[in-house]
Amino acid sequence: MTGSGFSAHPLEPSRIVVSGFDRHRNRAPLGTMPNGIGRATPALRFRQTQNTMRFHLIDNVMQLETDRIVARKQVSNAEEYLADHFPGFPILPGVMMLEVMVQAARTMLEAAHGGAWVLGEVRALKYGAMVRPGQALEVDVTASEPDEHGAFSCRGSGAVLGGDGDGDTAISGRFTMRAVRVLVAASAQMQESKTTCS
Repeated sequence: MTGSGFSAHPLEPSRIVVSGFDRHRNRAPLGTMPNGIGRATPALRFRQTQNTMRFHLIDNVMQLETDRIVARKQVSNAEEYLADHFPGFPILPGVMMLEVMVQAARTMLEAAHGGAWVLGEVRALKYGAMVRPGQALEVDVTASEPDEHGAFSCRGSGAVLGGDGDGDTAISGRFTMRAVRVLVAASAQMQESKTTCS
């Protein structure tokens, strides 16, 4: 277990344990489990105040640091999109591989810096091995220091775990993550319309 309170369950790769909390057994509301010193972890505090994503792809966080995360997505035949991608030969779509890396980066940045983070741009993305049901995609994402606008440049790669192609690279590339921008322009326009209408 890292200092962040995240750990992988040793026997069941489809479960994530956060500060001793098993989200699949609903033992405590997400964000209320203390980290051992009576406080929720930063990532959990953030999730308490934000709408959580319904489409969460990360099953395990194996390692979490301020500038690096290793996380896993287990691929199962139960995932609806695999019926169409492709019939008779299901594989994890490339856009989902990218989304796993983005969600991993978001988890890392939320834990280290709080706030909400979104994908900025993607560069030099390469795809390699296929990830099939019964296998897992393990992503390793690192972040550099933020630029002058507060955006983080990230490097990520994902490897196949289990079955044919075990250890092969499935995805690699660079992308940026930026803080969600408040609708300053919209609120300024609303303020302006209030002053001109009154």
